[in-house]
Amino acid sequence: METSSNPQKTDKEKMLNGELYFAEGPELLGEKKRAKKLIRQFNESEDDEDDKHKQILKELLGSFDENIKIKPNFSCDYGHNIHLGENFYTNHDCFLLDVCEIRIGKNCMLGPGVQIYTASYPLDVKTRLELEFGKKISISDNVWIGGSAIILPGVKIGNGAVVAAGAVVSKDVPDNVVVARNPAKIIKKIENN
Repeated sequence: METSSNPQKTDKEKMLNGELYFAEGPELLGEKKRAKKLIRQFNESEDDEDDKHKQILKELLGSFDENIKIKPNFSCDYGHNIHLGENFYTNHDCFLLDVCEIRIGKNCMLGPGVQIYTASYPLDVKTRLELEFGKKISISDNVWIGGSAIILPGVKIGNGAVVAAGAVVSKDVPDNVVVARNPAKIIKKIENN
């Protein structure tokens, strides 16, 4: 299926570039299937199987630094578009929809049930029924995202920011602020000593 003016690009290339793409082609379906198998192995492993966890994450994720901790049940679409910094921690039941790159800095923590979505859809119904697109998400260092918060496509979160539990973040968040509510708004500036 041709989805843009450049038919030479694969749907995977279009997906990674934030262009309209067809998500149900054999290449992308195969990658999703591979990711789901690894996710199932990860989520079914025992909590103390650190070496097994690390090996599965090496196969699943794009990259990660030392000392990361991901609690089950963890889920993502592809995995290879996720890049995690040192001392990353996510609590139970987090979902990272990684059709485009999700890059998270060092010393970041996600509460339980956090959802990070890079996928989006066109507003036009006819196009939306066949194609989708994505926007990268970037989360800087020292960020804490509270339980059940949702980060929407294209968002950048600044260094030292805190996203309150249940917040829906649809716009960029500057450094050293607390955002809360739906849609998320700045409720406090953080004074770092």
